[in-house]
Amino acid sequence: MTKLDEARKIINSVDEKMAELFTERMRAVEAVFEYKREHGLQILDKAREAEVIKKNSERIEDTTLREYYINFLKDNMAISRQYQERLMSGIKVAYSGTEGAFAHIATNKLFPTSRKVAYENFASAYNAVVSGECDSALIPIENSSNGEVTQVSDLMFSGPLYINAVTEIAVTQDLLGVKGAKISDIKEVISHPQALGQCAEYIKSRSLKSHEYTNTALAAKYVSELADKSIAAIASAEAAEIFGLEVLERNINSARNNTTRFAVFSRAQNKRDERDKGVHTILMFTVRNEAGALAKAIDVIGRHGFNMLSLRSRPMKELLWQYYFYVEAEGNVFTDSGAHLMSELHYYCDKLKVVGTYTKEV
Repeated sequence: MTKLDEARKIINSVDEKMAELFTERMRAVEAVFEYKREHGLQILDKAREAEVIKKNSERIEDTTLREYYINFLKDNMAISRQYQERLMSGIKVAYSGTEGAFAHIATNKLFPTSRKVAYENFASAYNAVVSGECDSALIPIENSSNGEVTQVSDLMFSGPLYINAVTEIAVTQDLLGVKGAKISDIKEVISHPQALGQCAEYIKSRSLKSHEYTNTALAAKYVSELADKSIAAIASAEAAEIFGLEVLERNINSARNNTTRFAVFSRAQNKRDERDKGVHTILMFTVRNEAGALAKAIDVIGRHGFNMLSLRSRPMKELLWQYYFYVEAEGNVFTDSGAHLMSELHYYCDKLKVVGTYTKEV
């Protein structure tokens, strides 16, 4: 047997073992995907991939071979993502609106190959996950210039779903009219209350009447159906293309750095590992009717090393002059310090829930 034959024999033996290991690895990939599906997580996890490459490549002592092994690892991960994307094509993700809505754009960003299901409003999209009609829902929770989405805050407080991911998308509101319309023709605008708020200065400057609609893209669809040159929609350029409207004026929102944060809601809670970096925690609670209870609760959060990024209150619908509080903080509640935090907060809170955790990198 020649040296070539001996080398080929070794390669054939290794390839046989690699085929078995490849199958075993892909079965594990299926389990990873099932967890991501259940918890509403996107396929790509850059931090995890970087960690695996660094850890595994250090096992190769030959520096030249290590370069090729890094490429081998990257190819393996790409194949794993492709397989998960194929599995994801059966996932149903709920969003509010229709094609061209910013929620639809955000859903394409996080779950590009999933089946996207449109619902009329935020509550319907949320409840579709509660009932099991959909696996996850992507719903806006806050806009950089117009604040929280109050209807969604109420759902977060009273509903059973968890937030496991948050993403931001740039929002550019455009004025859309029917074919042949001019800016001078427009007398009324229709859009979602958030969009109207973002464009309040423009609407006032042109002395336009404004009307609320359930969604920006649905408003565009409605304007298209009206076929009235005096009525325009405020929505995305994508919505204009889908519903056959013309963009009469671009970027009419007051804030030029206008972004909306979307949260992924799912039925299962993703308990972040204490080794995960950049973890944020969202808490909601009511405080006991005692002097200084809110101040004491806030002090507890800081004392346990959680950097509070946001604090806001909302009136409770069922109790007059009673409020619940929303806190978003840097820190992982699923750590020892997090456990102590939750235990101590119970002294000052009547109702306390972890709405979700997510990593900043998402």
